[in-house]
Amino acid sequence: MRVSKMLGERMKEAPKDCVIESHALMIRGGYMKYVSNGSYSLFMPARRITRKIENIIREEMDRIDGQEVLFPVVMPASLWEESGRYTSIGSEMARFTDRSGNPMVLGMTHEEAAVQLARDTAKSYTDFPFMIYQLQTKFRDEPRARGGLIRVREFTMKDAYSFHTSQEDLERYYKRCYDAYVRIYKRAGAKNVVAVKSDSGMMGGAVSHEFMLLSEIGEDTLAICNDCDYKANVEAAECIIDKGKPEEPEAVCEISTPDVKTIEALCNMLHMKAKKLCKAVVYQENDTDDYVVVFIRGDLEVNETKLRNYLGRNIHPATEINEESGIVPGFIGPVNFGGKATVVYDRSVEGGSNLICGANKADTHYTGFNPARDLPSDTTYVDVAKATSGGVCPVCGRHSIKLFKGIEVGNIFQLGTKYTKSMDMTYLDAQGQRQYPIMGCYGIGVGRLCASICQESHDQYGPIWPMPIAPWQVEICNLRRDDEKVNSTAEALYAELEAAGVEVLYDDRDIRPGSMFADADLFGIPVRAVVSPKTCERGVIELTTRDKTIKKDIPIAGAASEIKSLVDELMSMYE
Repeated sequence: MRVSKMLGERMKEAPKDCVIESHALMIRGGYMKYVSNGSYSLFMPARRITRKIENIIREEMDRIDGQEVLFPVVMPASLWEESGRYTSIGSEMARFTDRSGNPMVLGMTHEEAAVQLARDTAKSYTDFPFMIYQLQTKFRDEPRARGGLIRVREFTMKDAYSFHTSQEDLERYYKRCYDAYVRIYKRAGAKNVVAVKSDSGMMGGAVSHEFMLLSEIGEDTLAICNDCDYKANVEAAECIIDKGKPEEPEAVCEISTPDVKTIEALCNMLHMKAKKLCKAVVYQENDTDDYVVVFIRGDLEVNETKLRNYLGRNIHPATEINEESGIVPGFIGPVNFGGKATVVYDRSVEGGSNLICGANKADTHYTGFNPARDLPSDTTYVDVAKATSGGVCPVCGRHSIKLFKGIEVGNIFQLGTKYTKSMDMTYLDAQGQRQYPIMGCYGIGVGRLCASICQESHDQYGPIWPMPIAPWQVEICNLRRDDEKVNSTAEALYAELEAAGVEVLYDDRDIRPGSMFADADLFGIPVRAVVSPKTCERGVIELTTRDKTIKKDIPIAGAASEIKSLVDELMSMYE
C-alpha cells in the first residue's frame, strides 16, 4: 500500500476530549473517525488490525471445534421475552417497532439467538456437545461511552456458545476455551492479561472469568495475591480483614454527638480510627423503594454487586429517607434498630469489640457495641464489602491482596440451564428422557482488544504494534522521491518485499523527512526501512524497529531477504 493513495491523515494533536492515550493516538494516527457518542468509523489501518485479531480468534475457536455461524443484528422481542431479559435489561438494550408494529431489539448479546438456532436442531444426546460462534456487530446503549474503542456503543464482538449434556462436560470444555483465550492474547501481543474470577451479572450462571489487561486507565478493579494464584474482580473478590485481638467488652454507653453525621467527623471528634466504627449504609430496592440498611465496619465500602446478589434484587443508594421509616439519617445503629428496612450485617462487624455506632436518635451515638453480646444469637453475617489492598488472601491466608486497575478484554461464563430452560430447549438422553442442555458462553470485544493493546504498547510518538496484528509488517520511507537512485532503490525494495509475501506500507510522498518520520511513528509499524541519498551513497538501507531495539544498516543487495528474515523472527516471538 502506498501512503499517497491512502485515505486518512495524521495529526500533530488530538481533540481535547481524547484524554486516554490510545484514543488520542488512534485519532491522531488516522485509524478511526468519530461519528456519534460511542460510535466510530474505522480507516484502513485500524480495519487491518481488527481483521488480524478476528483471524487469530477464528483460528483458535476452530482449533477447539467451534463452528462459525452468523446471528441477526435485529431480533424479535419475543425471543428475549422467552428468556425474561426483555424486561430485566434496562435502557442499555435498544428497542423499537418495525413497520408492522412488531417489537424488535438490537442485539447486545446473542444467547437467545444461539438457543433459537440450536433448539429443534440438536434433538438427541448424540448431537452434543457442540460450540457455535460468530463475529458480529452489536449495539449497547452504553451510558458512559469513553476512551475511543475502549468503551463504545456499537462494537464488533466474538461471542461463542457451547451446549453440553453434563456439568462435567461443560467444565472440560470451559477449560479448553480458557486455554484458547490465553493463546489468543499471546498471539495478539497483549503482554499483561490476567484471568480473574468475576460476577456473572446479567449473563447469569455460577462460574465466570474475565480476562483483564492490567492498565491504570481500566474501569475495573482487581484483587490479586502476589503470593499465590488468587485473582478476582473486586465485584466477586472475598473481603477478609484482620479484626485484631478481642477486647474486654465494655458496656454500651450513650454519647452526645451533635451534628456529627459522617464517619470522618465522628473519628475526628472521638480521636478514633474508622475501623473502630460500625457504620450504616442505606439503599433502596429499585422496584419498591423499600429501604435496605447495611451495617459494615467504618473503614470499608459496600460492594453493591455482592449486596445485589445476596438480596436477589436490584438496589440503588437511598436518595432520601422518610421520617415514617423510623430511620434516623446520620445516626443509624444496630442496637435496638427499629426502622422499616431489610437489615444486612457485613461479616466485618462479626467479632468486633467495643465499636462505636449510631444510637438511632438525633445527635447521639453509642460506644461499647459488641455484636456477639448486643445482637441476637441467630444474626447472619454475609460478605458484602469491597476487598481492600492489604487484605487477607482467601487462598493462602496472607495479607497479600493488592488492587490493580484493568480493562476487560474477554469473558467466559458457565451459564448452566438458565437459557435452555426459559426457552424450552430440550433433547432426549440415552434413556429417552427429555433434558435441558447446559450452556457456556465466551466473548471477546475485537475493537476493545485493539485499543487496549495500543494503550499497553505505545510511546509519546505513537503506537508500537506487535507484529501479529500490526497494520503492515514493514514501512519503507522514501526520503527523496525526486532522487532517481533513492526512488529506484525504494521502488525495487517495495516490489521485492511484496513478492516475498511481506506486508508493506510504502511512504512515497514528497514531504519533509521529519513529517514522514512523525507519521511513521503514528503508523506504529514494527520494522522501518529508510532509503535516502546518504544511505544509497553508502550502498545500504537503514533498518530500525519501532520499539528501538534494532537500528542498523544493511546492504541494498539482499535487503529484502534480510528484512523478510527479521519479520519472520519477530512473528515467531508470539507463537
